[in-house]
Amino acid sequence: MAKTVSPDAISTILANPSPDSSSDLPEIIVQVVDLKPTGNRYMFSANDGKMKIKGILQSSLSSEVISGSIQNLGLIRIIDYTLNDIPTKNEKYLIVTKCESVSPALEAEYKVEVKSEDTGIVLKPKQEETGILLKPKQEYQTKSAAQIVHEQSGNMAPSARMAMTRRIQPLVSLNPYQGNWTIKVRVTSKGNMRTYKNARGEGCVFNVELTDEDGTQIQATMFNEAAKKFFDKFELGKVYYISKGTLRVANKQFKTVQNDYEMTLNEASQVEEASNEEAFIPETKFNFVPIDELGPYVNGRELVDVIGVVQSVSPTMSIRRKSNNETVPKRDITIADETKKTVVVSLWNDLATHVGQELLDMADKSPVVAIKSLKVGDFQGVSLSALSKSNIVVNPDLPEAKKLRSWYDSEGKETSLASIGSGMSPSTKNGARSMYTDRVSLLHITSNLSLGEEKPVFFSLKAYISFIKPDQTMWYRACKTCNKKVTEAFGSGYWCEGCQKNDAECSLRYIMALKVSDASGEAWLSTFNEQAEKILGCSADELDKLKSEEGEIAYQMKLKEATWVPHLFRVSVAPQEYNNEKRQRITVRAIAPVDYVAESKYLLEEMSKMNIAM
Repeated sequence: MAKTVSPDAISTILANPSPDSSSDLPEIIVQVVDLKPTGNRYMFSANDGKMKIKGILQSSLSSEVISGSIQNLGLIRIIDYTLNDIPTKNEKYLIVTKCESVSPALEAEYKVEVKSEDTGIVLKPKQEETGILLKPKQEYQTKSAAQIVHEQSGNMAPSARMAMTRRIQPLVSLNPYQGNWTIKVRVTSKGNMRTYKNARGEGCVFNVELTDEDGTQIQATMFNEAAKKFFDKFELGKVYYISKGTLRVANKQFKTVQNDYEMTLNEASQVEEASNEEAFIPETKFNFVPIDELGPYVNGRELVDVIGVVQSVSPTMSIRRKSNNETVPKRDITIADETKKTVVVSLWNDLATHVGQELLDMADKSPVVAIKSLKVGDFQGVSLSALSKSNIVVNPDLPEAKKLRSWYDSEGKETSLASIGSGMSPSTKNGARSMYTDRVSLLHITSNLSLGEEKPVFFSLKAYISFIKPDQTMWYRACKTCNKKVTEAFGSGYWCEGCQKNDAECSLRYIMALKVSDASGEAWLSTFNEQAEKILGCSADELDKLKSEEGEIAYQMKLKEATWVPHLFRVSVAPQEYNNEKRQRITVRAIAPVDYVAESKYLLEEMSKMNIAM
């Protein structure tokens, strides 16, 4: 006898989110639709003809899909499962841990058809001998469209009636000159209530970021009484109908979403939750910035979207916040794009443990990732950091992703890639700082001890390394996971306070001081691992091995080889106190060899400026 889709299978699952055993439940057979891979697992929608629910097949079931036993549009019997809530998306996910194939793919997606006569619904799979005959359990009374609408509207909540009586407009169509409008949006980010004080008096304010079904976003701000009225009303992840707000041109200095306008809601604005309706998941829209164009965004308020091929994924690290001493998980991924540049993206919390682990599992396949809403920082010149509202899509179905994949497979994987931070350091909103920006002499820095008192200042230098002290502490023992300092553990191994674990091995990382000279004078600079490796041409582990195997003379000769070589330095300057004495701390942030073509152009430009001044 042919197996059929179980009537009301999804309702049975929703009513029993965590069954103790399969014997407690009736047989659950559903149709698999929208089957697609995600990492080493497969996502799908379970369909019973009336309802659908999104689901994930556990990784142990992936072989069933690969072998063709479980097929898209086919039927499966669910034997064991759990139902997980996704609070941020206001929906549930079915996690299938055990199932078996019942039928190969049907000809079409199964839907329950209601007929006035007592005739069955016949669905035929691709193989004729497995015909599936399903009959409705009850008879339905035929009603007119007017009757149905009247009954539905009478039973609906106010928000649902609003949807039926008003025209819902997409966010992209709104402008400041429109009259009445109603939008249906999801709250994708909610700020804290803040207080302010200005010439007009004191008040409070908070804002939310709203996203409609098309993925268009807008920021809405509420002040004073409106802020107090709507702060508890708006909940992250929920869907609302909003009307009677006003729009104005967005202040580019403070906007956090890609929209020319921003919304203000006042006390008269209407906000109603769309509670008794099918919730939507907004389409994610991206506005990608090439990696080599990230410089102008460093330390700015504007967030960026990037797309790249994953080059490496680090293990999870535990980072302790200075603000509250709380430990949070972090994971770094390195991505590259067609500009032949790479950048490090730091993932935090759930993104580090969930999506980050998924990327680690498939890192050898070099997946493409599209990431929305990243903050651009100045660590190692240019770096990216995810926020709570950041969104990561692995192997997205986008034209940009297909183009990037084609480039990487054909030439990118064999191409020499360079970090975007090489030769760059912190920027202002005017653009990225290069080795030729803010060029000064050493005397300019050493003669002005007040430099960097409020915050570190940055300069570029061209100087020669004149001396590297051989008997200094050249390196420290570092954790191979997080690069923090480790101590010798009791018994054996090394203890990392940051990762809270004991490892059998550690690595050495440079903390080297060196003296540099130019025509105006000399100064001591502090360098860290990446810059020191470029100067010496070897890692700290390699230099330590040279010193232990070949002796002190070979070690000192290696240091001497690095002297009297010109370099371009990007440095930060800040004051520090040592034994109650105020000193300057000059730290190397980036280093590059002298490009004599670029250097000649720079000198000609400087000479030209001098002629104009004369």
